[in-house]
This record gives sequence, C-alpha cells and structure tokens, in this order.
Amino acid sequence: MASVTKDQVLAALADILDPDTGQSIVAGGLISGVVVRDGNVGFTLEVDPARGAAMEPLRKACEAAVERLSGVLSVTAVMTAERQAGGRAQDRAQGHGQAQGHAHGHAHGGQAQAAGAQQAPELLPGVKSVIAVASGKGGVGKSTTAVNIATAMAARNVRVGLLDCDIYGPSIPRMLNLSGQPEMAGERTLRPMANYGIKCMSIGFLVAEDTAMIWRGPMVMQALEQMMRDVEWGALDVLICDLPPGTGDAQLTMAQRVPLTGAVIVSTPQDIALLDVTRGINMFQQVNVPIFGVVENMSYYVCPQCGHRAELFHHGGARETAHRLGVDFLGEIPLDLDIRTTSDAGRPIVVTQPESPHAGAYRQIASALIDKAASALGGAGRPQPRIVMM
Repeated sequence: MASVTKDQVLAALADILDPDTGQSIVAGGLISGVVVRDGNVGFTLEVDPARGAAMEPLRKACEAAVERLSGVLSVTAVMTAERQAGGRAQDRAQGHGQAQGHAHGHAHGGQAQAAGAQQAPELLPGVKSVIAVASGKGGVGKSTTAVNIATAMAARNVRVGLLDCDIYGPSIPRMLNLSGQPEMAGERTLRPMANYGIKCMSIGFLVAEDTAMIWRGPMVMQALEQMMRDVEWGALDVLICDLPPGTGDAQLTMAQRVPLTGAVIVSTPQDIALLDVTRGINMFQQVNVPIFGVVENMSYYVCPQCGHRAELFHHGGARETAHRLGVDFLGEIPLDLDIRTTSDAGRPIVVTQPESPHAGAYRQIASALIDKAASALGGAGRPQPRIVMM
C-alpha cells in the first residue's frame, strides 16, 4: 500500500469549506503543521476563539476526509482556538507553523480550550501522586535525575510512570532505551511505552529525534494535556514529570491543570545555577505547589584512578540554598563518568549498577519522595493553584 503524502492530505482538506465564510479551509489559512509519518497524519485546525465550540463538527469532518485516503492508518486533527481573524497564511509563508503539526495519532484536539467555560475532562484519574522534577536552568542533569529516581521507585515495586514534559528537547526516550511509536489503546487513546518497570510517554515517540519543535505556548500546553488525558496510564502510585528547564508554559500548565503533589528542584552547586533554583522555588510556591526538596547534581568529582575528590563546581551550595529558603535538601549526586555513559546508553545506573554508591544516592532520594508523597496525600491537600501575574 502506497504511503499517503502531504499534498494528498491538503488536497482532501481543500474540499472542506468554512461554514461561516464558504471558503476552503486550506485557502483560508485554517490548516497548518501537516505531518505525515508512516501512514499517521496530524495537522492543526486554527480557529478564532469566538468560534471554537462551534467548530468541533468541522474538525471531525477534516479527520473523516483524510481517513478516506488510501494509505492512511490514523488521523489527528488538533483544534486550537487561538487564531486571530485574517488567517495565518503570512505566518506560514515566513516559516511559522510548519513544525506545529501536533503529535499524530494520539489525541483529539483542544475542545476543552476551544469550548471556553466548558468543564475540561479529568486528567490522570488513576494516578495517586504527581511529582514534578524541575530546574531553573538547563544542563544540570535534571532528566538523568528524573530517570534514576523513577527506576529506583520501580525497583521498590512502586507503580511509576514518567512523563517527558520537555516538548522542545525530549530526551527521556533515549535515556530509557525506548524507540518506535506507542500502540493505540482505543480510537483516541495511546498506550504508554514501557521499560525497566516504568510507563513512559514523550513527544519524542511521535516525531523524529532531530525535529525542531517550533511551537508556541498554547500548542505546548495542549500537547502536555493530551499526553496526560489521552494516554492510558492506568493505575499508578507515582507519575514523575520531567519538566523543561525554567519557569515557563510547561510549568504553569502543570500547576494549573494537574494537582501536583510536590516538586523537586535539581541544581548544580555553582552560584549562577543556585540563583535559578531560587526563582524555580518561588514560582512553585506562588502556584501553591509544595517543594519536596532540592537535589545537588554534579556535586563533586572523585578521580577513578587515585580517588582524589575535587569540587569542580563548588560544593554544598544547593544545601545552603535549601536551608536558606526553608525547604528540604534531598541529597547530592557526584559528577561521574558512569552516570553519564549509562544515561547516554539508555541503561540507568540504578538498573545497571544497583550496588554502586551513586545508585544508592538515587534510591535514598526516591525513598524520601515516596514518603513525602504519602504524607502529602494523607493531609488536607493543597489549595487550588493560582497564577500570579508579576
């Protein structure tokens, strides 16, 4: 069976008319980000916010038109109610929107966002606790920490999932030695991939590894919601969310839409990283997310030949910052070649070298987080998040 092409998709959509203008939705600039991969088709239907709720039949008609094409295995039309009147043809001509096709085959658009005041469906109904792993800046080893914490929890028979929230730079699939595309669990639901006893979902499963994700904030937020709402996570004790660095759209989406049980901040010891730790802690506190603690990564280096210990990036700064801000210090992880090589190979050190002191440090942190999550769930709960505009 011949594979469908992008031109064929656009031709099928060109026959569909905007009910308000009578113009083709393709000519009118409502379609963007067409992605075709192995028979799976995804594209975005961009509409004016005022028309969002009424445009759901049009979205379904788009999917039906493409599904009739030979070689199509699945179709996902993502509707975003952020389009301004006048179309977006000029944006696409300037190169915007070409990478904005949503992850194909895994969800059905932003009806909740488009419908405005309509009640959004519940996210993660079978998940007991959600722990965010965050950092104020990139390059501090946050994803490596998240993966090893998750594998340490799984080793204790905790039912754990790992959600890769870094839309722009997903790295969890490689770190968990996962590849390919998730299977469909239903008409609009995906099964998470799994390895080392961890269920995992990442945008990295749905796009090529070298794809540049040129998505604006609303697209990122919608993608995160769909990776929670439209994935068959099942019953989990803990869902670890590996957030992208900083205090942007992904963090605010998680705080707004997900009842985060708590957050972990990962940092290196140097002063410039610790400034960002303070910002990250303040952001989570402003949206009423408990801070479970701070992890100091790359805390020190021990020469494998002579055993000499060197504190390349200073040492103890994260502990001091945590004490100053009144949050717990969870532990320190050294700068070590084995941690780096096992992560790059998709074989976390907690799994491949479980008796090593480094694996022991991760297990200690994981144990503390399990206890903190249980304690938080046993309490009265946290207030509903509120976003403070600074």
